[in-house]
Amino acid sequence: MEFVNVIVDISHEKVDRVFQYRIPERLKNSLKVGMQVEIPFGRGNRLTRGYAVGFAQEPDYPPEKIKELFGIVEGSVRAESQLIALAAWMKERYGSTMNHALKTVLPVKQKTRQKQKKKLVRCISLSEGAHLLEHYKSKNFRAKARLLEALLEEEVLDCQKAAGQLKLSAAVIRGLEADGILRVESEQLYRNPFAGHFEKKEQKTVLNEEQRLAVEGIWTDYEKGVRKTYLLHGVTGSGKTEVYMELIARVIGERKQAVVLIPEIALTFQTVRRFHERFGDRVSVMHSRLSEGERYDQFLRAKDGDIDVIIGPRSALFAPFSRIGMIILDEEHESSYKSETVPRYHAREAAVFRGNLCGASVVLGSATPSVESYQHAAEGTYGLYRLTRRVREAVLPLVHIVDLRTELKEGNRSIFSRKLKDAMQKRLQQGQQMMLFLNRRGLSGFVSCRSCGKAIRCPHCDVTLSLHEGGSLKCHYCGYETDMPQVCPVCGSRYISGFRAGTQQIEREVKKLFPRARVLRMDYDTTRTKESYEQILSAFGRREADVLVGTQMIVKGHDFPGVTLVGVLAADLSLHASDYRASERTFQLLTQAVGRAGRGDQAGEAVIQTYVPDHYSIQTAARQDYEAFFHQEMIYRRLLKYPPAAFLLGIYLSGPKDEVLTDCAERMGEMLRGFSTKGLVVIGPAAAALSRKQDQYRKVIYLKHEEEAVLLQVKKKLEEELEKDTVWTKIYIQFDYNPLNAF
Repeated sequence: MEFVNVIVDISHEKVDRVFQYRIPERLKNSLKVGMQVEIPFGRGNRLTRGYAVGFAQEPDYPPEKIKELFGIVEGSVRAESQLIALAAWMKERYGSTMNHALKTVLPVKQKTRQKQKKKLVRCISLSEGAHLLEHYKSKNFRAKARLLEALLEEEVLDCQKAAGQLKLSAAVIRGLEADGILRVESEQLYRNPFAGHFEKKEQKTVLNEEQRLAVEGIWTDYEKGVRKTYLLHGVTGSGKTEVYMELIARVIGERKQAVVLIPEIALTFQTVRRFHERFGDRVSVMHSRLSEGERYDQFLRAKDGDIDVIIGPRSALFAPFSRIGMIILDEEHESSYKSETVPRYHAREAAVFRGNLCGASVVLGSATPSVESYQHAAEGTYGLYRLTRRVREAVLPLVHIVDLRTELKEGNRSIFSRKLKDAMQKRLQQGQQMMLFLNRRGLSGFVSCRSCGKAIRCPHCDVTLSLHEGGSLKCHYCGYETDMPQVCPVCGSRYISGFRAGTQQIEREVKKLFPRARVLRMDYDTTRTKESYEQILSAFGRREADVLVGTQMIVKGHDFPGVTLVGVLAADLSLHASDYRASERTFQLLTQAVGRAGRGDQAGEAVIQTYVPDHYSIQTAARQDYEAFFHQEMIYRRLLKYPPAAFLLGIYLSGPKDEVLTDCAERMGEMLRGFSTKGLVVIGPAAAALSRKQDQYRKVIYLKHEEEAVLLQVKKKLEEELEKDTVWTKIYIQFDYNPLNAF
């Protein structure tokens, strides 16, 4: 370690260049990534501050031109140091440039104009003012007289209001200020996206025994100085949020701050309302739907210590807090915690790393934990607490599994099974609410038989084949390809095709069957504006609609006491996705969907419609039996060496010329196989799920190994080899560690 790379200005957009300095002998054992340092900078060698972002043994410039580091800044702001260190870790783990990593952890890239409130303050006595007012009137200084008369009535005036009501120009105000009659005071105003929406309420939370045991267990460790990661596994409606808030209240009592991550912007309104009612104005939010000014102001509030709790999707993890005591990931299993842009980090892993940096406890909460997290808990890496009962003694809903094969045989070709139609009719008559859930909009990429329920799968990877234009079926793991069959290869039925139904079609069908029903639809198309989530959810919460039709966003974390029925219209959409996690995602979606029913005083009911009613993910979801699902799923993962039984690395290649890309992909595959790494499995190259996007051709290679360290070493070795040949500059290469979604 002879040289250190330093970024000089980490504010906003100026993160695109690093400078190299020689490390003096006296600092070699104490300098670490993320530390703030002093360096000689510019022609005059003036001392300025920067951040250490990496080390090198060999210089990037002629040694005689490299200056020496001056020193380490003691007691520097830890928030920036933590974020720089986090960026360096993300660069190494997920494979990106330091600039990409820095621009990820420093989310505010361009300073927006601060909003200020100005006020006019009288500086002279009432008697002096009265005398001067007579003088202004005698000289016919009407504008000055109006302003002074108002200041004699009120010592402090709002500048904007005064200028408007009294019809004053800026010159009049400046004139009285120059004469010492008044002074102009400015107060910075923070744009608060939830200002006026909520009021803090005095409330005393009474925890049940399971909630109390979870809080006391985590807090006992905290008081002992033990900082670790915990998994809070609670059934839907078991009161995980109350546990979060109690822990946060205790953290705030220790003058610490908390980060609360939620997977969807759709959850922001309800979550912020609950936290705001508990903690008041010292709660804020960060997400992409805020305006530039609102985002910048929340960044400032966090940096200035004006708030104690920040809530938002994964980017809220990078709030510039300097005193973090608790990081919480609600619905930790959600795939939206994984970034789909470089660096392709997972917020769960990044949260654990930042928790280690700043000495914070990390709490992962879910009714359906990811298989990875539950495996960590089973091995003892994470602490585990369970909430097995719903709050207020509410019972879990009664679940019916409807076999759509039987419906088809008996002549029902409707989107709705007879069981679901009857249940909907009953709820409408009783004035109760319901949710109808479709896994996603539009067309499905898989092909399955409506008679026997079987989907067409890859013979090598045990994932469904994806339907492409022209009728071909492809595997996006290994590249296997075959033609679309005309009849089912299992039972010979001609009822074989992709599923075609969207939320708009379902909305039309509901209105056709029940003309008097009030229907709301919530999907990507209806939630494109900043307030749309809040408007739809608030209207449904006020019972202005009987039926809420939607995609996955309606079944994640929402709490509507009036909902007593949930209909899952096509469980197979997620079950037959071309993804080794398909069974896990199906179990999670169904469990979460079913859990929306019966959260109030009235009992709930759910109807799951499927062509494969005996599948273990559907059966265990109906019973809300996570343990049974986990053990069955881990058998499958171990058999095929999928995470967490092994580790997976996706290498994504793209470029404008198909022949160049194909050649590079083949060369890379040969190079990886030539590494002779024991136990390494190289799959591909193959065409990506989306083989061409914006005139860029795309290929994928997957690597498997049972040891995480070995896989990361292979990635590092590959990166070193790629730097030796300029041919690799003709294509774009990304790494995706344990990918969650197809490229």
